[in-house]
Amino acid sequence: MRRWAGALIFVATSICPALSGERGAEAGVFDFYVLSLSWSPSYCAAAGADANEEQCIATHPYSFVVHGLWPQYENGYPEFCRTRQPGRVPRKMVEAYRDLVPSAGLMGHQWRKHGSCSGLDQGSYFALLRQAWERIKVPGDFSGLEEPRAVSPADVEEKFLAANPDLPASGIAVTCDRRYLREVRICLTRDLEFRSCEEVDEDSCRKADVAMPPAR
Repeated sequence: MRRWAGALIFVATSICPALSGERGAEAGVFDFYVLSLSWSPSYCAAAGADANEEQCIATHPYSFVVHGLWPQYENGYPEFCRTRQPGRVPRKMVEAYRDLVPSAGLMGHQWRKHGSCSGLDQGSYFALLRQAWERIKVPGDFSGLEEPRAVSPADVEEKFLAANPDLPASGIAVTCDRRYLREVRICLTRDLEFRSCEEVDEDSCRKADVAMPPAR
């Protein structure tokens, strides 16, 4: 599906889609959310020396982290919406969400590109992001992964479906690059209920297996 920018923190966090966003759209006008969970070790391994130090050289080993909570249309998505909210995320708020979003650069970029389109103020948007995270049960297989593992993206999806029984198979996409598993994207209504999303589901990785580096 998409998203990343610059030297801040996510040049390689995900694979960009063919679809482009509607830049400068009206805030608050969208159909549903995508909660994007990034496998942080894959970003760190792919980015190498360019990886963000806040995320990849840390005493806390990150596994799945929140890449973003993205407002979506049924087809396409808004981005960089017009808002009177500040573009900068205050340091105090960054620290309050570092357990989910591991760097100030990622948090700021996600707010400007996607949060601005939610129609919410910064505090409400990031509070909703945490609620969305808490809505999802991450399968125990991916907790404390200490050794590299080859995984089937289809198997990763099945584990998420088993852990979240109300999640439809058409409401999740597992993405990859040429080597690594990158993200699990889950579609949620504006009230954070699971829902189908064909356009997002179509971006699922088709590889037989990909690498999952260990948590770091």
